[in-house]
Amino acid sequence: MRAFCALTFDDAFVVRDVKLIEGNDGIFLAMPSRKISDHCPGCGEKNHLRARFCNDCGCRLDEDRHLRYRNGNVQNGNGRLKLHADVAHPINAGTRHEIERAVLQAYKQEVERSKQPGYIPPKLDGDEFDFYDAPPAPGRMPVRQDYRAVAAAT
Repeated sequence: MRAFCALTFDDAFVVRDVKLIEGNDGIFLAMPSRKISDHCPGCGEKNHLRARFCNDCGCRLDEDRHLRYRNGNVQNGNGRLKLHADVAHPINAGTRHEIERAVLQAYKQEVERSKQPGYIPPKLDGDEFDFYDAPPAPGRMPVRQDYRAVAAAT
């Protein structure tokens, strides 16, 4: 994990909990996601796929049930295991590339700022609304190209 960030689009829409991760093939952007859940056969309560016991009734769950979930569907074939689903994500490669470029640029700027004496990292915990709601900078770009990223180096 290199950084957490929040993306602001056209000073009108924010996506929080985006992660910048160092993987085997380099740095990549991980969009916010949620754990995929299924239901307890006993009581029907939702539990994430790696849970060993039900959150509600406490009964033991099949520990291999996550193997049935491939490519987001219940299947018996071969495919990539899906334990998480994106909450928000770009719908085309061009947009993903533009967002990644903006995030990497913001990350590099934040790393440089972190080397200054008295540096205080931005808080991205969701309670700092003033931080995200700052007035727009003059000369903002149009909606489709206005990707402002705020990264907190880890």
